[in-house]
Amino acid sequence: MSVPRAVRVGLAGAVAAGCWAAVEPLLSRATGGYHRQARLLGGLVAPNGPWRAIGLAAHLGNGAAFALVFDRLGCAGVRQGAIAAEAENAALWPLVSVLDRIHPDVRSGAWPPLAREPHAAAQEVLGHAVFGAVMGALIPPRPTVTS
Repeated sequence: MSVPRAVRVGLAGAVAAGCWAAVEPLLSRATGGYHRQARLLGGLVAPNGPWRAIGLAAHLGNGAAFALVFDRLGCAGVRQGAIAAEAENAALWPLVSVLDRIHPDVRSGAWPPLAREPHAAAQEVLGHAVFGAVMGALIPPRPTVTS
């Protein structure tokens, strides 16, 4: 039995997001950044609860959704994956200033505001590059139509 393409693509996006999470400590050291995607997402929902599990699930789900849109748009490959992920990062970065107003770690002073922190921006650029490249590599090529 064949696995539907949407399932394979979604899994590719989730795995790519997992790779990003796995290398995040290295990206943090390389850039001087300090935040983690799991805490960024999970901290909004459960700052004093199971934020790790919630944040990681949200991060993996976002990766799967992104991959499905990427594939649906007919994009493919490592290069297009990295470009698409960086485009999404650039398009959504202005919303970080809103996040800074509501995230408990920024409000408590545990994190400086992300929107004004070049190290955080650099960490996001590298994280999105890893995600996009891995996602693009893992999504299977579309079958060619022959007549």
